[in-house]
Amino acid sequence: MIEKRDFYINGAWVAPKVARDYQVIDPASEEPCAVISLGDQADTDAAVAAAKAALPGWKAADPAVRIAAVERIAEIYARRSEEMAQAMSLEMGAPIDLARRNQWGAGAYHIANFITAAKAFPWVHPLGDGTPGAMIAHEAVGVVGLITPWNWPMNQVTLKVIPAILAGCTMVLKPSEESPLSSLLFTEILDEAGLPPGVFNLVNGDGMGVGSQLSTHPDIEMISFTGSTRAGRAISKAAAETLKRVTLELGGKGANLVFADADDEAVARGVKHCFQNSGQSCNAPTRMLVERPAYDRAVEIARKTAEETKVASPREEGGHIGPVVNKSQFEKIQGLIEQGIAEGAKLVAGGPGRPENLNRGFYVRPTVFADCDPSMTIMNEEIFGPVLSIMPFDSEDQAIEVANATPYGLTNYVQSGDGARRNRLARALRSGMVEMNGADRGAGAPFGGVGASGRAREGGRWGIEEFCDVKSISGWAE
Repeated sequence: MIEKRDFYINGAWVAPKVARDYQVIDPASEEPCAVISLGDQADTDAAVAAAKAALPGWKAADPAVRIAAVERIAEIYARRSEEMAQAMSLEMGAPIDLARRNQWGAGAYHIANFITAAKAFPWVHPLGDGTPGAMIAHEAVGVVGLITPWNWPMNQVTLKVIPAILAGCTMVLKPSEESPLSSLLFTEILDEAGLPPGVFNLVNGDGMGVGSQLSTHPDIEMISFTGSTRAGRAISKAAAETLKRVTLELGGKGANLVFADADDEAVARGVKHCFQNSGQSCNAPTRMLVERPAYDRAVEIARKTAEETKVASPREEGGHIGPVVNKSQFEKIQGLIEQGIAEGAKLVAGGPGRPENLNRGFYVRPTVFADCDPSMTIMNEEIFGPVLSIMPFDSEDQAIEVANATPYGLTNYVQSGDGARRNRLARALRSGMVEMNGADRGAGAPFGGVGASGRAREGGRWGIEEFCDVKSISGWAE
């Protein structure tokens, strides 16, 4: 078991004010793998005070200085890639190949894109309306509280910490208590990179403790949160009293519209995307809507793909999926699978219980339901497990209506060989992102949604802008 780690405040590792231990559970074995301390109000106050003291100097630093710091972080992050992958595999059950490639790689990708965006960022620029001396300045919001989830640890930490550093903010990070080990390692990386004391601080804790303390703290100017819609609502209410800026990246219930003219790999690609990271992705395409002439074949491909999806230990190399993060998540998924059966969905692959070869660990059978109805719970609730729901549609308008009939609006997907149709659907679908025919988002493109998915825009230039206030200046000397 990994020994207990302290907090990082004002450029140093410090012991908590009050000892409150929390066991981190390895989801593959259901056994403790590490112990962390949970912070209390005194720890949160100390971290915020350190960030507040460091703010004037860091906010005033030349952007080139801040960019150089992030370039050092990128170099050290790359050098410690295997340690980072091992940490994420242990804490949240990511198969080691996925941890090396996607989990670690997401952080490297975002850091590189932020560096590129920062070098071209218009920190101070003319208003551009022909008014002499009218300028716009982008300045750091101030001290920010960053609250990150367990499912893609470095993806979310880098999407918040790196643009905050580049914008000139100082910060307190509260990572998920379910997956804190990668954030503690990331803190070592930032420490080695030589950030000034107080620019970055870390306090472990839970949502009711440190999370709530950051959300209500009078010296925090902004909260950036990724997690459940329920928690996002609570944070918004808590932050309202101190008029904080709040940016939320929340859940999703993505629809994948598969037309009869889609490419041969479209259905299998959608199933694999749904199951990636054991289904624990807010942008997973969990509702597959298939044009009726292609429906029966699509269901058969989905069944075959699910049955070919291997479930195994995260320690093993290979392209399998691992466990879900904890017991409560496992039990929630099992309950929703049972509910899908009870409400009349046709179970074509998987189902309740663990895979046959695994009797311990929070492993879920890759599950596919067909003949689903838009009113079913599995078509409306975010399951956050390897569970796909399929239904047919008869027209483009019907597909749009069903896809948009959700309070969520993060990512929707389109599979079609008709370019004009794809373009129509890209505009008609209500979501912050639309991905079509397996194309990835562009480097530095913003990640975020609408409605119950929150309205954050993380990544690239938009990610830096979220941590900036815009100042209008008149009478600037030419």
